[in-house]
Amino acid sequence: MTESKKKADKKTGKTATKLNLRSSQWFSRNDIYGFIYRSWMKNRGIPHDQFDGRPVIGICNTWSELTPCNSHFRVLAEQVRQGVLEAGGFPLEFPVTSLGETLVRPTAMLLRNLASMDVEETIRANPLDGVVLLFGCDKTTPSLLMGASSVNIPTIGVSGGPMLNGKYRGTDIGSGTNTWSMSEDVRAGKMTLDEFHEAESCMHRSHGHCMVMGTASTMASMVEALGVALPGNAAYPAVDGRRNVLARESGRRIVQMVKEDLTLSKVLTREAFENAIRTNAAIGGSTNAVIHLIAIARRIGVELSIDDWDQFGRDVHTLLNLMPSGKYLMEDFCYAGGLPVVLRTLGEEGLLNKKALTVTGNSIWDNNKKAECFNRDVITEWKKPFKKNTGIAVLRGNLCPDGAIIKPSAATPKLLKHKGRAVVFENIEDFHKRIDSPKLDIDETCIMVLKNCGPKGYPGMAEVGNMPLPPKILKKGITDMIRISDARMSGTAYGTVVLHVAPEAAAGGPLALVENGDMIELDVAKRRLHLDVSEEVLAKRREKWKAPKPPLDRGYYKLYVDHVNQANDGVDFDFLVGCSGSKVPRDNH
Repeated sequence: MTESKKKADKKTGKTATKLNLRSSQWFSRNDIYGFIYRSWMKNRGIPHDQFDGRPVIGICNTWSELTPCNSHFRVLAEQVRQGVLEAGGFPLEFPVTSLGETLVRPTAMLLRNLASMDVEETIRANPLDGVVLLFGCDKTTPSLLMGASSVNIPTIGVSGGPMLNGKYRGTDIGSGTNTWSMSEDVRAGKMTLDEFHEAESCMHRSHGHCMVMGTASTMASMVEALGVALPGNAAYPAVDGRRNVLARESGRRIVQMVKEDLTLSKVLTREAFENAIRTNAAIGGSTNAVIHLIAIARRIGVELSIDDWDQFGRDVHTLLNLMPSGKYLMEDFCYAGGLPVVLRTLGEEGLLNKKALTVTGNSIWDNNKKAECFNRDVITEWKKPFKKNTGIAVLRGNLCPDGAIIKPSAATPKLLKHKGRAVVFENIEDFHKRIDSPKLDIDETCIMVLKNCGPKGYPGMAEVGNMPLPPKILKKGITDMIRISDARMSGTAYGTVVLHVAPEAAAGGPLALVENGDMIELDVAKRRLHLDVSEEVLAKRREKWKAPKPPLDRGYYKLYVDHVNQANDGVDFDFLVGCSGSKVPRDNH
């Protein structure tokens, strides 16, 4: 922890503030350990006066060629470095585990907790007074914030920014959202493979993360709404010069944060998380934010539950007309004024904790109260919202005793109250094996149920909850059905999809007991998800149930399955909840 001490200057008699920096435990010593800590650093050309007590700033970089969304982070890191130097700091860049959503199998979510451990231990173990987190792709944002929260030193986040709009044959196309729709068109015979391949080259045409309001854009918005990033962080495109300016300003600001002892716990308060939940509702954000924010909150010591998502998001309108809920993309959001406009609107409607402190040193309201909107078709007014009352809905019932969630803004309104026959898939292999069969006993009134895709079951709780519809249904022109699972859904996806059923099937939750032909009732208005099967019948089924065996019984897989919490608890490891702080009591030699 950084502390300040005041001493009188012998020559001027004036009182100056001297920082008691964490890094001084390494660099300000004149014993054998100080020699070791400084000498090996000097091999890269660092002069001795660099160790004069200036704040040491870590630049936590998730650049990787295996993470396409973060492929421009070397440039971003250099901007941060320049900002740190300009403010009189000592920048030191370091790599951490980078999780690319598009390549990592079986799912990047399996490795989120591992990456957070990498971040936490690297920050704590090294002579860092403050840290700048560089994140972009989906899991890089929560993993870095989770890890940094467990150390709790001055921290600021810089997102990589979204790609430019995809352009295909004169129309805008969005990451993931149009991937799903085009894939369905191919399966329905409406689009040729040549057209499909052409669209691949048109969708992702610049550096940056997904340009729809998917998980990456949602988490970048959450970082800004939480107050951990500078205003404008969410929407500036990756290739926009203002993204580089924001990175440099963040480098400057972190040095001041160290001097002010503005630690992460002073920003990530209960009030900040309430602001983020309401913001997520207002932007039509990803359901993945539910899990990630719960995990981050519990690392910093703030109790947050899925019920908070229902409470604080219930009366919030969706203001953004962005994919997957609407038609525009993040580039348009930026030009319309970005997240500051949304935060100002929430503040004016009494839905923002205005005094919540941010990394600027000012309140969230002071940062955003003068924001202007330049396109009301993209960011709608509160009185004429894009969609009304569409925050994340938390469902309860005998099928999900610990809760399940649905994103009403991405759902088909007429399906939000429905009763249908269950068509059950025991696991993802069973789904892929049978979904395209013309013999599959299913119609549009049925409810698709997918088991064993939760935290323990997949393992890692993959984004397979938005199951593709059967071709026999698609060929009727039907594009949505109710789908229920213990899995997650990509933030770029859409549909009437019930997710995060807890407890999951692999943990023995009621979902494991659902059989073909069972009737299921969904009533989102009443927050109800009910399996119409008697307790007596369920008890007999439970006697016959056997837990599935994990794919591997060693290493990280075993650690994960043995210690992962359920969806309602943030899918963190049970032994990682909480904050250990930054103290390292012993030297290394």
